[in-house]
Amino acid sequence: MIPMRIAVSGASGLIGSALSASLAADGHEVVRLVRRDPRQPDEIRWDPVAGTVDTAGLAGCEAVVHLAGAGVGERRWTEARKRVIRDSRVLGTTAVARAVAALDTPPRVLVCGSAIGYYGDTGDSYVDEDSPQGAGFLAELVADWEAAAEPARAAGIRTVHARTGLVVAKDGGAWGPLFTLFRAGLGGRLGNGRQFWSFISLRDEVAALRHVLDTPSLSGPVNLTAPEPLTNREITAAMGRALHRPTLATVPAPVLRLTLGEFASDVLSSQRVRPARLLASSFTFAHPHIDQAIAAALEQ
Repeated sequence: MIPMRIAVSGASGLIGSALSASLAADGHEVVRLVRRDPRQPDEIRWDPVAGTVDTAGLAGCEAVVHLAGAGVGERRWTEARKRVIRDSRVLGTTAVARAVAALDTPPRVLVCGSAIGYYGDTGDSYVDEDSPQGAGFLAELVADWEAAAEPARAAGIRTVHARTGLVVAKDGGAWGPLFTLFRAGLGGRLGNGRQFWSFISLRDEVAALRHVLDTPSLSGPVNLTAPEPLTNREITAAMGRALHRPTLATVPAPVLRLTLGEFASDVLSSQRVRPARLLASSFTFAHPHIDQAIAAALEQ
């Protein structure tokens, strides 16, 4: 890949920081979108709520990776929190898409973060990028989130929606707290444990994002998940093996609902997602199996 100037939003987050480091290590110039006055030459000011981006800072960018958004599982879902989650994604994506579309020389590609929440609860059925939208808050959110990129698509910019699953990492993200619980001997299945979890290692997540940047044939939704999802019960057993801890604890569904509120429905839902478009474009996973993904996280 020829060195490029690439803008990244959400560059301080779990995925954004790992992606930025990977790109910089290979000689790319990474500029970061920040919500304060820039302090470094590699920073661009933006305000997702106000819908503004310093387009002068985007000049010369051949690619933009938009990953910013409020954490979905960080707090109990109240109506106010759901508005924050939604606005951070929809308003932010609208701002970025309009900004790149307005450039005299727009980037060749815009990769927007997205989520497999689009599919809703799929039960035991496999779904891929051609499957329909599911039901629920997250499914509706993802549909609006992806639609917000329309200005970029209309301007002829190749636009990719990276529908990411659960990223296996020991620090940060939804998986980080699991390592803490399992190390303390408090790990166990959630609910009945039969719900499918579609996971991906952090290394594969970064590699997949770089793959879609480099692959002109990819546009629209692309699932970023390992090839074979597992049940929560199977993943619980794998975590116990890796950390040499018992996995006898269980968290009953009513307790999850009391603790997490509406978000518990998504924790207990099943998403059996396949990365059909990644596989069809010859992407190779470094950690296709959960034991490999967990081992890689422990080495980070």
